[in-house]
Amino acid sequence: MNTSTERFFESVRGKTVAFIGIGTSNLPLIRQFAEKGAEVIACDRKSFEALGENGLKAKEYGAQLVLGDSYLSDIRADIVFRSPGTPFYKEELVRLRENGTVLTSEMEVFFELCPCRTIAVTGSDGKTTTTTIISELLKAEGKTVHLGGNIGKPLLPEIETVSPLDYAVVELSSFQLISMRQSPDVAVVTNLAPNHLDIHKDMQEYVDAKRNIVLHQSAFSKAVLNLDNEIANSFSESVRGSLAKFSVKEKLFNGAYLDGTTVCYSDYGKVTRIMHISDIKIPGMHNVENYLAAISAVWGEVSVESIVRVAKTFGGVAHRAEFVREYRGVKYYNDSIASSPTRTALGTLSLYDFKITIIAGGYDKHIPYEPLGPVINNKVKTLILLGDTAPKIEQAVRNADNYDGTIKIINVTNMEEAVAAAVENTQSGDIVSLSPASASFGLYRNFEERGNHFRSIVNGLE
Repeated sequence: MNTSTERFFESVRGKTVAFIGIGTSNLPLIRQFAEKGAEVIACDRKSFEALGENGLKAKEYGAQLVLGDSYLSDIRADIVFRSPGTPFYKEELVRLRENGTVLTSEMEVFFELCPCRTIAVTGSDGKTTTTTIISELLKAEGKTVHLGGNIGKPLLPEIETVSPLDYAVVELSSFQLISMRQSPDVAVVTNLAPNHLDIHKDMQEYVDAKRNIVLHQSAFSKAVLNLDNEIANSFSESVRGSLAKFSVKEKLFNGAYLDGTTVCYSDYGKVTRIMHISDIKIPGMHNVENYLAAISAVWGEVSVESIVRVAKTFGGVAHRAEFVREYRGVKYYNDSIASSPTRTALGTLSLYDFKITIIAGGYDKHIPYEPLGPVINNKVKTLILLGDTAPKIEQAVRNADNYDGTIKIINVTNMEEAVAAAVENTQSGDIVSLSPASASFGLYRNFEERGNHFRSIVNGLE
């Protein structure tokens, strides 16, 4: 264990440490801090019965539970770990800070203690796949990688096993970044578009949160920005260290880009031709962009041979244009990760040169859907809608300049009805994709649960 980690855990011994949220990601932290001698409080809006096994485990680990609607008002602790889903400027949290409570998060503490090189990825779309590709590239080169953050696994519980020669590769959301005052050694911004405006007070707050990934870097750090995305590229003015960009539109002096159909890297003018885009196993131009971002992040640390090997073998991340099965000649894909209009437009709807059937709709994050309407009219023959955003998506389609009435729009109330409608309205050779363009909340706890449900229904078709 490194000295700073020893000092930190010695400092929390005997103190009261509260964790907001008793979910899967916080349970390892609850256990860790209890074992280190802290008095642990676990807080959640849910009742003990609703928490199920998570509540039982939290008690088993020695945590005192604070539950119910007033779970944030009743916190009495020296240190509070905010879950990413709890807004940083929420009134109860502001009051805690004003009263002298230390308000932090798992990622903030991990970054402060981490002894190894850190590579972090953020963006509105593509960040999970890009983060995973970076991890795969480093592992192909024989590196020890700790993969986590917003991608699903907390890293602080394994801080004591991290070696200075390792790599920490993390995905960071705007909710994590909004309070972070330490940036990674290598920061990657895939793209930025309106998102999470149901949580952030406005678009500016969302952008400012994302900017934190580069804002606190040193002169020895590296930033990787998307030249083709105006907002991401605007972060250039905040970069203090080296700057690499990636682009599918322009040749670059420093960074990865496309030359026709060839992936290239220019190392300050020294160009290496890496591979043809057909070598990339996962489909879609958005995944070419993800590779360009990942290559730019690890250039000089991973060989061209390892890059090509990973590109040819890596099959992608679950719930991201994931092939489920072929049923009666129709291929079904799970793209549940597409929780924003841009993700649906640049993801599923960019993959095919013929019209497909999509299942869309879900929780309303107050994102504009007007730009998605023309894309759906161009790319979709049957649109199956469910959830709160269904009327918004339908209106965007009908109000688009290219709407000609030929698209079939079907409204349903749940996923079973959606799949049944897909079966009834497709024929051999068709493609059906779950690509919601909306968050999962309300119908599901998260996009994984939504995708798993879709997958199970499709696999159960007889």
